[in-house]
Amino acid sequence: MSGHHADEQVRVPIRESSQVADVRRKVTALAARAGFDETYAGTCAIIASEMGTNLIKHAKEGEIILRSLSHGALRGIEILSIDRGPGMANVGRALQDGHSTAGSSGTGLGAIGRMATEFDVHSLPGRGTAAVARIWNRAAPGLAKASRPLTGVICLPKPGESVSGDAWLFDSSGRRTLCAVVDGLGHGPLAAQAAALAIDSLREHADSQLAEQIELAHAALRPTRGAALGVAEILHDRNQVNFVGIGNIMAAVLQDSKARNMVSQNGTLGHQLRRVTEFQYPWSQSAMLVMCSDGINTHWDAYSYPGLMSRDPSLIAATLYRDFARGRDDSTVIVLKMPDGRTSSIAGSQRLNERQHGANDP
Repeated sequence: MSGHHADEQVRVPIRESSQVADVRRKVTALAARAGFDETYAGTCAIIASEMGTNLIKHAKEGEIILRSLSHGALRGIEILSIDRGPGMANVGRALQDGHSTAGSSGTGLGAIGRMATEFDVHSLPGRGTAAVARIWNRAAPGLAKASRPLTGVICLPKPGESVSGDAWLFDSSGRRTLCAVVDGLGHGPLAAQAAALAIDSLREHADSQLAEQIELAHAALRPTRGAALGVAEILHDRNQVNFVGIGNIMAAVLQDSKARNMVSQNGTLGHQLRRVTEFQYPWSQSAMLVMCSDGINTHWDAYSYPGLMSRDPSLIAATLYRDFARGRDDSTVIVLKMPDGRTSSIAGSQRLNERQHGANDP
């Protein structure tokens, strides 16, 4: 249903081989906390090692971001690899076993695609590569409900901080999907406390009208340093998205090669809130929602990356984070899209119709 705990996403920079061992240890620990057996935990470790080794070999450096996932009783691990390396002109060819540009046996990407429950990659020559692998703790036919939204999330603390002052929420009931990003003022533990309270309030009052949810969160945050908040409510049967933004949260609906920014109001949740104004925008099965905290520079154009819009939403979120994170604040990007056939799968991958992984209750 939601995600806002700092330990859910772990970032590991990869510049040399000892850091590959570090990411292997960290993914093994996450798998243990998720209750994975030795086989599934071993698969996570192998995939993380392959991804880390690929970064050093092909890109010289990059980062791996690990995330715990849950979907009902299912538990999963997401492994995201991001680099600004030379990129690949032909991803399909790179997935074929035996193809190598680094003099190795060339089994990396193809092997990852076979081992992972879900796998996707996007790469552009000269701009870098993003790859995502998810491993679920058992066969997951229950995930394949083609009408559910797909989400990708990056939520990371400011470099040097151990906890993020940003938080996010995703909740979908079929007819209605709620997506929120909250940015506690400043950064560090006090910002994280404010953000967590806002998410708790939204979760508690999820059935209320959108404007009322904001008022209740505002009241809950009065004892805190305050926060910026953006909440998007998608009403699927009305083809409409309602949005309320307080402070510096960026939100946009992407459709037909255009991005339509949604309006945020001035104010600080918990301290200064004028009358809450709800804005309505058109929505469709082919639309995409992107929301960012102000740790992400807003001057991005997702359509300037050929082929990216048809890829897994985690790759879209990772690419925007890689290229537009300011580096001096907590960074959050949420990407939500509907599985209407526009999300491509790639040769050599094993993936499910639905990658419902926004549900991160610990």
